Amino acid sequence: MTPIAVGHPRILSIEDDLVLGAYVHEHLGRSGFQVTWCQNGQEGLKVAREQAFDVVLMDILLPGLDGLSVLTQLRRSHSTPVVLMSALGAEEDRISGFRLGADDYLPKPFSMVELRVRIEAILRRVALDRRPMPTAVTPSMDSLHFDDERFDVFYTGQAAGLTRSEYRLLETLDRHGDDVLSKAFLYQHVLQRGYAAHDRSLDMHISQIRRKLKAIGYTERELRTVWGKGYILSATDDL
Repeated sequence: MTPIAVGHPRILSIEDDLVLGAYVHEHLGRSGFQVTWCQNGQEGLKVAREQAFDVVLMDILLPGLDGLSVLTQLRRSHSTPVVLMSALGAEEDRISGFRLGADDYLPKPFSMVELRVRIEAILRRVALDRRPMPTAVTPSMDSLHFDDERFDVFYTGQAAGLTRSEYRLLETLDRHGDDVLSKAFLYQHVLQRGYAAHDRSLDMHISQIRRKLKAIGYTERELRTVWGKGYILSATDDL
C-alpha cells in the first residue's frame, strides 16, 4: 500500500553514487524530508518492502539488482510512488520504467530544486487521490469503467493496469468531454507541476495509456494528439 504522509514525508533514496547519494540525503533532509539511503538494489528492495515510504527515489543503474528489476518486484506488492533517475538520453530505460509502473523520472544531471519540486508534486497528487470524489461526476457514456478506488479503468471486465498518474490523466480527459486539454493544463492540474519543453513525462504517460487501452481491446474512444493544442479523448470517428 501507499502510506499517508504524516509530519515529515518519508523518502527512500536508492543510489550507489556516494557523492550524489550523500548530497540528496543532506539536501532533502534540510528541506524537511525524512530520508533513508540505500546504496544497492537488493538492500533498497528489502527496505522498501519492510518500511512505509511516501516516495521512492531510485537510480536505474544500480550494482547487482538494477533499478528496473527493483521496480518490477516492488510493484507486485506496493503502489508507493517511484521516481527513476537515469542518464540524460537513456530514453529506452525511461520508457521501460514507465511501462513497469514508474510515476516520474529525472534525467541526470538534475538540480536539487527540481528534485524537490518533483517529489512535492507527487505528494500533492497522492493527497488529491485520497480526497473523496464528487458524487455529481458524470460517468463515461461508453463501456469504459473508471474505478476511483483502484485508480484503474476496466473494459469487458479487464483492467488496464494504469498507474495513479495515468489514471488521473485519463480521468481528467474523460471528465472534460470534447475539450482539447493543453500540455500546460495537464502538467499543472494532473502532474502538479509547471510545463517545461524538455520534460517528456506527459508524453510517456500518454503513450502508456494508449498502449494499455489497446491491450484490453478498447477502441470506442481514442486518446488523440491535436497538434499545437494538446490532447483529447474522443470517439474514433470524431475530429
